[in-house]
Amino acid sequence: MHIPPYHKKAIWQRFFVGALIGAVIAYCVFAYMYNTMYERLLENNLELKSQVTDLKNQNDALLKDKKDLDEKNKKELTVESIEVTVTNAKNLKLDHLTAHQMEDIIKAEINQIIGQEVRIIDESSELLTSTIENKEFAINDFTYSFTVTKIAITQTVKIEVEAKTSS
Repeated sequence: MHIPPYHKKAIWQRFFVGALIGAVIAYCVFAYMYNTMYERLLENNLELKSQVTDLKNQNDALLKDKKDLDEKNKKELTVESIEVTVTNAKNLKLDHLTAHQMEDIIKAEINQIIGQEVRIIDESSELLTSTIENKEFAINDFTYSFTVTKIAITQTVKIEVEAKTSS
């Protein structure tokens, strides 16, 4: 039995080349769609993990603070949560994951202020500022330093920072 030599005819050569190119394009489209979906899911997962960590820390600090307040019978305001915002994330062309990691690292660095009295934190706001500014953080093979541009100390400490890449 003889197999006809279709590979020698130009029409069949065009068909096979077209099928190959179509398969490559389809694979590229599939890979792009999968990667964007996976990136969104990863970002959502990191955000949820961060929220869980913040809530656990906040809960532990508040339970400890409640015990201390019951003993003292004072009703002083305490720090309940921390919010960090990187103001120049778009200028540095950072993706959402990196900006979120920056915020989490800064929150972890100053996490010990949760449960402290607002008055004490307000008196030591310069120490809080220098704690953030004097440390360099490594994220994704880059080293970043931060400058505190705005800090608001209430029951929720709100900190706005500008990130700079260190050389």
